[in-house]
Amino acid sequence: MRYLTFLLAAMSLSAQEPDTVAATTAALTASKENPAAVERGSKLFQANCAGCHGATAKGGPGAPDLIRSLLVLDDEKGILIAPVLRNGRPDKGMPASNLAEPQIADIVAWLHVQTYAAGHRNTYAFLDVVTGDSKKGEAYFRSKCSSCHSATGDLAGVGKRYEPLALQTRWLLPRGAAKSTVKVTMPSGETVSGVLDRVDDFNVSLRDATGEYRSFSRDVDSPKVEITNPLKAHTDLLRVYSDADIHNVTAYLVTLR
Repeated sequence: MRYLTFLLAAMSLSAQEPDTVAATTAALTASKENPAAVERGSKLFQANCAGCHGATAKGGPGAPDLIRSLLVLDDEKGILIAPVLRNGRPDKGMPASNLAEPQIADIVAWLHVQTYAAGHRNTYAFLDVVTGDSKKGEAYFRSKCSSCHSATGDLAGVGKRYEPLALQTRWLLPRGAAKSTVKVTMPSGETVSGVLDRVDDFNVSLRDATGEYRSFSRDVDSPKVEITNPLKAHTDLLRVYSDADIHNVTAYLVTLR
């Protein structure tokens, strides 16, 4: 799902164009690959492999994710990867390449660094997420968010309380600020309300206004259970945000100082 897929995978971890995909300094150093080979490998991969496997080697239609490929992860010095690059896999739609052996070695080096970075989160590069248009973000905020939030009320000064990346994460995926409540209506008409503890097809539990724990067995729609999630609007919007919406709103919220 557009930007969110990236977000739940790696929130704004890369804004690089395909022809500049490269390893972070930390990943490059720790992987012990030759920097020059990795740089050459990046360009060769984009020119020869990215059309099917994607610019970051995370797969594409009909082509596997190489970052999580067991063959790539188990490779040492190109022993496993090089034959595939050299001969292809015609039975799976991958033709043999015309790459020279040094070029194959460079692509192997680049892939090794990418898999190393994916497995070691401290080598990620967190780039600037404030790339949107704050004016457009303000317009979006006024149309979609102002019925619940206020730039001069609950969000006053939010731009100075959080770093941009943390701020973006908090407004996209708010947690802990408000809890869901539940109203349980018994067949007799008696109702019990409180903060939702847990609900499934068989039971619902809550803590009422006195803090007492209450649990009820469920049989299809009896008792009747009504849940109010104060964060539902955020959850619903996750399905419709565009990348531009996310960057624009973040750019606007950063200005609320």
